[in-house]
This record gives sequence, structure tokens and C-alpha cells, in this order.
Amino acid sequence: MKVKDIMTKDPITVSPEAEITHVAKLLLENHINGVPVTDETGDLVGIICQSDLITQQKELPIPSFFTLLDGFIPLTSMKALEREVQRVVATKVADIMTPSPVTVTPDTTIETVAALMVERSFHTLPVVDEGKLVGIVGKEDMLRTLMPGMEQEEPKDIPSS
Repeated sequence: MKVKDIMTKDPITVSPEAEITHVAKLLLENHINGVPVTDETGDLVGIICQSDLITQQKELPIPSFFTLLDGFIPLTSMKALEREVQRVVATKVADIMTPSPVTVTPDTTIETVAALMVERSFHTLPVVDEGKLVGIVGKEDMLRTLMPGMEQEEPKDIPSS
């Protein structure tokens, strides 16, 4: 089975300039983990997931220093601290999205997708064909392969007592 058999075509996307609160609302209302970020030409420039939004809520790490000849030497990279500060105070998608995300093609096997999801802790993977976003595949799409026919099944009424 291939990605094209299970992917969601025409996924919801957001722009890098979208407000983070708008993205949080989209994720919650649509019960999805992440959305691709596309520029004005429709090219994939990143992805933003629930974990990116949750990361924004964590406390900033206090940098560690040691002294040497009355000078302070940081034990952590100042660039890393600056990036964390940027993520915590971010208001736009561009500030916290994952740029240049790992992608798959419509012909990628679901075994490869499963390996990426497990080994690299990905929940959502954009699907690109010839450089253009054509879909998205998530963990729920993968789970549906275990339960064929679930989407056609009608909900059953549960009798009340």
C-alpha cells in the first residue's frame, strides 16, 4: 500500500504570517495534529504541529555559567537560548514552525511512513509531488489501514436503558 492510497488530499494549510491562535483553533476544531505551512505561491515552507504550540508554554531554561578568572562563561549556546525565547514569545506561525519539513511522496510505502513516524516521532507528514503539496498523511490515516472499511461503516445507535 502507498501513501496515495491513505493520504488526505487538499489538506488545510496556513501561511507563515498566520496567528498562532488561529492555528490552535484549526487544530482543535478539525481534530488534527498539524498543518502544512505554505507561501503565497503554494510552496511548502514548513509544518506546524500541536507539539510546536505546546513547546511555547514551557519555561525558559536558565543558562548555566561558570567563572574563570572573574569572567562568566556560558555552558549553553546563546543562539539556542535566543531561539527558545523567540518560540515562547511567538505570535506568528513563522516563529515556531518547523521549516523545510521531512516529506514523503504519493508513491512512498506505508511501511516507510510507519518507520518515520516511530523512529523520528513524526505525527504528520506532508505529501509532495514534483515539489508541490498534494496531501498530508497522519497517524490516524495509518491507523485506518489496520481497520479497513471503518470510514464506510455507519455509526450504530446505542440503545438507552
